[in-house]
Amino acid sequence: MIEVQHLEKTIGKTTILKDISFTMEAGRMYGIIGPNGVGKSTLIRLLSGVESPTSGEVRLEGRTADSYGRKELAKWLAVLQQGGLASAGFNVREVIMMGRFPFQNWLGEEKKDVEALIDDALAAMGLLELQHRRIDELSGGERQRVALAKVMVQEPRLLLLDEPTTYLDIGYQVQLLDTVKSWQRERSMTVVAVLHDLNLAAHYCDELLVLNEGCVEAFGPPSMVVVPELIQRVFRARAVVLPHPATGVPQLLLQPGETF
Repeated sequence: MIEVQHLEKTIGKTTILKDISFTMEAGRMYGIIGPNGVGKSTLIRLLSGVESPTSGEVRLEGRTADSYGRKELAKWLAVLQQGGLASAGFNVREVIMMGRFPFQNWLGEEKKDVEALIDDALAAMGLLELQHRRIDELSGGERQRVALAKVMVQEPRLLLLDEPTTYLDIGYQVQLLDTVKSWQRERSMTVVAVLHDLNLAAHYCDELLVLNEGCVEAFGPPSMVVVPELIQRVFRARAVVLPHPATGVPQLLLQPGETF
């Protein structure tokens, strides 16, 4: 699904990503983690084809990402950018309908009846009672849920999420990631998500890619990545890592006053 070979990205005189190589298989959920400013969002933009690398390449289903036309790519790849939706003069249902744009003709029509698809997305994100509210009347967290519903009605095979739990309280963080994980399994969809909460990343992702100083520090299942040595080396914080009592996945407990 995704092949990254010797990827580099330089902006001005600053090299953001250096000699990045990895492969992500179809039908799995991957997390990208790492400290602030190490190039996580830049990597998502490169994977989506929105930006081109300085050198190296990103291949999606065998073709370089920047060789696809934007509308062609949007028929099977969806991106939830950091920060959700900006304010606009449309209501929630209208904004979610915009996710069907890649499939519409020049009159804004498509053959498929998508009303049930829209209803399902509204229900999944707890937005049925808000569907006729204007976007600029919603909180940041509500707009983030609308943004996810919008990309999901694209019915993507590849979903890229850049900090999807931004602005959400812990209940909605779990609801959002539960929904994404359910869709990923039901549709054999590939998901790549930038996540700051390492405990959530360990719960929901099959594998974690750790970026540090523009390079790949580690890439593997949570049991191999969420370990005290790596947390100390990458995040400069000391932690105790314990198995979750219900799921067994590694969970970390930070030790206050133990940063360096």
